[in-house]
Amino acid sequence: MVPIDTGTVRALGYTRVSTSEQGDSGAGLAAQRAVIEAECTRRGWTLVEVIEDVASGKTLDRPGMTRALDMLDRHQVDVLVAAKVDRVSRSTLDFATLLQRADRQQWKLTVLDIGADLTTPAGEMFAGIVAQIAQYERRMIGARTRDALTEKRKAGVRLGRRPALPPDVVRRIGDDYAAGMGLTAIARALTEEGVPTARGGVVWHASTIQSVLRSRHAEAAAAES
Repeated sequence: MVPIDTGTVRALGYTRVSTSEQGDSGAGLAAQRAVIEAECTRRGWTLVEVIEDVASGKTLDRPGMTRALDMLDRHQVDVLVAAKVDRVSRSTLDFATLLQRADRQQWKLTVLDIGADLTTPAGEMFAGIVAQIAQYERRMIGARTRDALTEKRKAGVRLGRRPALPPDVVRRIGDDYAAGMGLTAIARALTEEGVPTARGGVVWHASTIQSVLRSRHAEAAAAES
């Protein structure tokens, strides 16, 4: 891997706090910004902007993160810099998805507290380890879902005509889509990992993923109304 030319790197900072009270105080955001600015100065990177989010870290579906990823995918900036991994995501699966997106779209990610630096060979090795952990977690989700369905059938529970997916599978589909994965790619990944469909099947289709996303969007809209 050829290291980034430090004389031309355009960095995008990302900071996040969870509550409006923290956002209003500005203390947490300022501390994160200071760390990001210091690192960019040390490495000779041009800090183009620092994007802030006041939102939960449970998913990647946040206004600031969405804008940051769009800028990165469009190659308006070269590297996303964050002070702490939990400011980016609290989910290993989400973080692994972000690493995969960075690799696919050819931009870099640097998270300072855990040394996740995709501008270096060591950082690429770290990304591979995270991806393996995420793969294990996905397979465990699939196994738990299959076991739960099996136990229900043994207990004589009749699954209705409109069975629902487990919340963690629905959230994973939404997060993967928000991170830039296409419908077919998501369906292929779920099939390869053995994650059961809502009816206990083993093959996912792009149309199924689209239906899940539409239902998720409709539920979110209903909750806001």
